Amino acid sequence: QVQLVESGGGLVQAGGSLRLSCAASGRTFNSYSLGWFRQTPGKEREFVASIRMSGGSTYFTDSVKGRFTISRDNAKNMVHLQMNSLKPEDTAIYYCGAVKPYYIASDSTNYDYWGQGTQVTVSS
Repeated sequence: QVQLVESGGGLVQAGGSLRLSCAASGRTFNSYSLGWFRQTPGKEREFVASIRMSGGSTYFTDSVKGRFTISRDNAKNMVHLQMNSLKPEDTAIYYCGAVKPYYIASDSTNYDYWGQGTQVTVSS
């Protein structure tokens, strides 16, 4: 069992930065890859980034490459999403999720656990 709690969302102007954090509890945290997704009203949850158990491999959707980074601290059971050069189209609720490592991390249906989400709003 893994519990996830996101934080760090807020309102920022275009071009600004935010750092999202996801705190995890549960003994099996290190057994999972972790991902960030985002969702806007009326749309499906969209993959943003993921990181493998060891933290050595990261993946990003094309629209955030070069602007977002993902990292994890297994000792503190934390995963972070650093978002730079934010654009209004990045506005969404951002969710942290945990997925078994042998599943495709960009597919939200593969995830076992989700946080409650944190709102990110980028004004133009």
